[in-house]
Amino acid sequence: MINDILKVTKDHMHKTHEVLMHEFATVRTGRATGAVFDRVTVDAYGSPMPINQLAGIKSLDAHTLVIEPWDKSMLDVIDKAIQSSELGIMPNNDGIVLRVSFPTPTEERRVELSKQCHHFAEEARIAVRNVRRDANHKLEALKKEGGVGEDDIARAEKEVQTMTDDAIGAIDASLAAKEVEIMEV
Repeated sequence: MINDILKVTKDHMHKTHEVLMHEFATVRTGRATGAVFDRVTVDAYGSPMPINQLAGIKSLDAHTLVIEPWDKSMLDVIDKAIQSSELGIMPNNDGIVLRVSFPTPTEERRVELSKQCHHFAEEARIAVRNVRRDANHKLEALKKEGGVGEDDIARAEKEVQTMTDDAIGAIDASLAAKEVEIMEV
């Protein structure tokens, strides 16, 4: 029973870090990456769909992406969705594909992006602490039910705390790496 709680706790903390890494990938840093379009949805065929399900996204160089819709009738819809998104970029529509250039962000914009990443990291830390809290509640419930020794519960609580410390350390390391990437000119 304790091992199940520890396994679920570790899995949840790992998934929290994966979600954070996905959030970081959607932050535009001046380098062209298709992940920035993960949050942009297009009303296609009666339902909202992400761009990567409607088009191929290719990198021409470090600052340019090409979006080629599989259904050419979706070109203008994708164009409008990108323009109305909070990305702050204007695609170049040539009637066949969309070319999206990513200018190097200004110093002010890089600071904003860094703050956004700090916010994502803090949300991840809170999620990890919530997972720790839930695990500790489950361990306390086992203790009250009986059948499990207090020493075993204490060891499990220490292990949960170690997992928490490791997960928060990984979050902080990922944040530091992302900040370096953002502040690069």
